[in-house]
Amino acid sequence: MDHTRQTRFSDPGRHLDRIRALPDDVAGISAAVRNLVVHYRASGLEFPPERLAEIDNRWVETMLDSLGDDGPLDAPRPAEERIVGCCRDFTLLTVAALRAKGIPARSRIGFADYFEPGYHVDHVVTEYHDGTRWVATDAQLAPDAGFPVDVTDVPLGPGGLRTAAQSWRAFRRGEIDPEKYGVGRDVPIRGPLMIRKYVLSELAHRQGDELLLWDFWADDATFVGDLGGRPLVEAWADLPPWNTGSVSLIDEIADLLLAADAGDQAAEQKLAAMYATDPRLHLGDVVTCHSPRGLTYTVDPHRPTPPPIS
Repeated sequence: MDHTRQTRFSDPGRHLDRIRALPDDVAGISAAVRNLVVHYRASGLEFPPERLAEIDNRWVETMLDSLGDDGPLDAPRPAEERIVGCCRDFTLLTVAALRAKGIPARSRIGFADYFEPGYHVDHVVTEYHDGTRWVATDAQLAPDAGFPVDVTDVPLGPGGLRTAAQSWRAFRRGEIDPEKYGVGRDVPIRGPLMIRKYVLSELAHRQGDELLLWDFWADDATFVGDLGGRPLVEAWADLPPWNTGSVSLIDEIADLLLAADAGDQAAEQKLAAMYATDPRLHLGDVVTCHSPRGLTYTVDPHRPTPPPIS
C-alpha cells in the first residue's frame, strides 16, 4: 500500500487546503492536531449529546466539518471548541496532514505502557517514514507532558506501544496477563477478546480502513450479536469466549503483521491479499458501531455522513 495516498477515512476532502497549510514538520503538525482535538474521556470535560456524537466521526472530512468554521486549523482554540474525539482521531488527523505533504504515514493500534503503571491501555499512534525508518509518534501527548516515554519516537514494544499483534502472540505464549490489557482499570472491556479484536483492527488500519475502535465488522460479528439494547460496556462479560471461531486465522494475521514490521515484504503482500479477498477480514457494506456514548447503530462506511445524535 502507498502510505502517501489518502484513504477514504483520512481524505480531508473540502478541507485539503487547510490541511496543507499546517506546518511541514511532524512536531508542528502534532501541536496543531492537539489544538484541534479534545479527548472525550481524558479531558475531564462534559459534553452535551450533540457534541459527544463527534467521537463517532470516522472521516477526517466530517471531523473538520464539526469545527463549524473555515479558519486556519492551527489558530488557537479553547478545549471546548475542539473536535471531541480520542486517540484514533489525534492519529488520523496527523496521518492525513503527513500524507497531504507526501510523507508516508499510517496508524498503529495496540496497548500503551505509559499511561497507567502496570496496565496496558488501548491506544492508537501515528507512524511515519522519515526516509530511513518508520517512526512512531504520539500526537495526542505534548513532549513536555511528563510521560515516561519519548512521545516523538515511541518504541513499538515494552515501555511504548505494544502492537495488537505483539500482544496477541505474547498472550498465546502465556507471557502476559491479558486482563491487564484494555480500555482502563475502571472499564470491563479488556482481556483476550479485546486483544483479538484489535488484531483485526490493526490489519484493517494497515490496509487503509482506519475505522473507529468501537466499530465491528466481518469476523468481529462472531462476538457481538443481539445485546438486548445494552451498551457494549455492560454486555462485554456476556460475549462468547475469545477462542470462538477462527482463532488460527488471528494467529496467522498476527504472525504476518510481526513479520511485515520486521521488513518482510512477502508478509506485507500476503496481508494485503488476505484482507482484499477474505470476507472474514475486510470491510463490507455495513459496520456496526457500539459507541461508548451508549448508542449502537449501523453505518455505511463508504459514505461520509455525520453520526446520529441519539
